[in-house]
Amino acid sequence: MSNLDIKNLTLMLLIVILLWSTNFDACNARRGRHYSRPLSASLLKKKSKGHGYHSHNHHHSSKPKPKPHSPTKPSPDVDTPSPLPPPIQKAPYYKRSPPKAKSPPNPTPIVEVPSPEPKGSNIFSVLDYGAKGDGTSDDTKAFQDAWASACKVESSTMLIPSGYQFLVGPISFSGPYCQRNIIFQLDGTIVAPTSPNAWKSNLMWWMDFTKLVGITIQGKGVIDGSGSVWWTDAPYDESEDHELEMIIPLNDTILEKPPMPVRSELSGKMPSVKPTALRFYGSINVTVTGITLQNSPQCHLKFDNCNGVLVYSVTVSSPGDSPNTDGIHLQNSKDVLIHSSSLACGDDCISIQTGCSNVYIHSVNCGPGHGISIGSLGRYNSKACVSNVTVRDVNMHGTMTGVRIKTWQGGSGSVKGVTFSNIQVNEVQLPIVIDQYYCDKSTCKNQTTAVAVSGVTFQNIKGTYTVKPVHLACSDELPCTDISLNTIQLKPLQERYHLYDPYCWNSYGELMAPIAPPLGNFQIGKPLKSKVQIDVDIC
Repeated sequence: MSNLDIKNLTLMLLIVILLWSTNFDACNARRGRHYSRPLSASLLKKKSKGHGYHSHNHHHSSKPKPKPHSPTKPSPDVDTPSPLPPPIQKAPYYKRSPPKAKSPPNPTPIVEVPSPEPKGSNIFSVLDYGAKGDGTSDDTKAFQDAWASACKVESSTMLIPSGYQFLVGPISFSGPYCQRNIIFQLDGTIVAPTSPNAWKSNLMWWMDFTKLVGITIQGKGVIDGSGSVWWTDAPYDESEDHELEMIIPLNDTILEKPPMPVRSELSGKMPSVKPTALRFYGSINVTVTGITLQNSPQCHLKFDNCNGVLVYSVTVSSPGDSPNTDGIHLQNSKDVLIHSSSLACGDDCISIQTGCSNVYIHSVNCGPGHGISIGSLGRYNSKACVSNVTVRDVNMHGTMTGVRIKTWQGGSGSVKGVTFSNIQVNEVQLPIVIDQYYCDKSTCKNQTTAVAVSGVTFQNIKGTYTVKPVHLACSDELPCTDISLNTIQLKPLQERYHLYDPYCWNSYGELMAPIAPPLGNFQIGKPLKSKVQIDVDIC
């Protein structure tokens, strides 16, 4: 044989051996032996859909696993043929979102038929706690119970639904153990009781929210304080606004107070202390928006010892002759923003008291009322501190004063860093006021100490006045300093009252044209001599 024939024969033998070996492995596979190779990704996907693979069955490695020492039951998915699973049905097409997958079986039967959207587990409607909402039944307990439930759930909502009128007595929605970010969704109307039996003596609040974090009152509802029974049934307060002394009718008659009612012997008498309608105390990040507060016995909305206050799109509505019915009252509160609201009442639209700083007010309508005031401060020889207050873009109509700072003789502390700008006044009696001789009694004792007033700017204040355009009455011992008046244009409008010229006493600072009418007694610069406050009196 030639070398070529031997090579061809050898090649043919190798091919025969290779074919025989392949057939032998195939036969062994039929007897139960198999390769430990990883499943492909597509196969895994199909099996997980068809057979419900658990996550721990998906971790196949690229290398074959070592053979276990003890025999194991072969996997039915790979080793031996098994009946094919039922064909997977194609998911139907939904125009919106597909329905949620069914939950695993549990003891509670699952309703398969379509149903209305269920009420959230964090929504607590007063109706579900027995409130009637008919305006005559006492719903106080239902409100208390709904709040007790909402208090336990973070970001919960206490719902006062629209279309109902709820009669609610004095009530406290209090922490400090409530969860954060509770929403008081007010869409209906809450009315205060008018029976004296519903009120305890010396009760200062009707609805009180205390020591809460992230509390929000929102909605299109109404809080009605039923104040008329208090304004007429209770004796008129001794205190009167000091500026009333300057408002003298043309016929020299005394300004009339609202008429007192003729009481029946059977009728009860309301307590002498009138309550504030809605108060927040010791709370952080408070929001009030959208609601209407009306006819409060006294102040409508009060914030005391609060940090982070936001009020917007709020309406306050009470008659201009309702006594002491401040719109919004701030005390010992910081970082306050009030805007886009309409305030009509019988006292200050916004009152800023001691302990307030970083207060920003803009885009507010005020009137009737007594304007926007800082004070009164320093009463009973107390120390008062107010700083960093901005009031701008405000419309005032028919108010007693426009923008005002009022302090008592004998006080200490300071008011500083205040800006009033872009104020439009229409028929306002006293548009610009600093009064360090404030007194709401017939007579007050002259004292040498005072709350220091400095760094106050009045800018771009325009419109009409009916009594006096500017009244700056500063302390003899502690003059007002760094007072700036810039672009003041006020025109007289004589209707019912005597008109007065501007008044400036012991006020120092700068005037920037135009100023109309002229301020003849305003002192340019700084005072040559001024009493220095001792350390204990400085804020």
